[in-house]
Amino acid sequence: MKKALGFVLALCGLTWAGCAVSQPASRPPIHRSTLQVPTEIQGYPCAKGYAWFFDNGRLSRCTVTRKIPFGEARIPAESYIALHPDGTPNLVQMSHDAPVLGMTCMGGSWLGPGEGAVVAFYPSGKLKQCYLAGDQMVQGVPCMSGGFFGDGRGGGAQFHENGKLKSCKLTKDFGAWHKGDRFVQTP
Repeated sequence: MKKALGFVLALCGLTWAGCAVSQPASRPPIHRSTLQVPTEIQGYPCAKGYAWFFDNGRLSRCTVTRKIPFGEARIPAESYIALHPDGTPNLVQMSHDAPVLGMTCMGGSWLGPGEGAVVAFYPSGKLKQCYLAGDQMVQGVPCMSGGFFGDGRGGGAQFHENGKLKSCKLTKDFGAWHKGDRFVQTP
């Protein structure tokens, strides 16, 4: 039962992530393969076990065996990565909380490494969204933590592609906004 629940929640997380980061409605088909040994694929150190590939043979998803650069982040070993069809970073489910551009983004979960909150990227590799591990100041704005399972918390810090904070839920009054409001700014 626990395995089934873990699979459903992991699948929910991936489906939710696709919705949350505005993925295209039609995704290219992918297929799963089993790697018998850890294998480097297109520069990514994929762990033994499942890896997913687009029909054109390019890597779609896998769990990485070591700490690697991924977009603007440096992600921990045992994190689960997903790529766009052109090979650019899409999202990562980190194996544990980790620093990304001066913030600490959520990782891991009670289900195990790589099955937690999502850190999303623009195809350029620039950070798009991070679920914060604890309340944090982000570019001078007091932002709320997490919110992965709809707990009423922040819903993450979102960024414009130029790196400027786009929005987050506030931990305290800030300018014309009040604690609990969603702070939003233009690029």
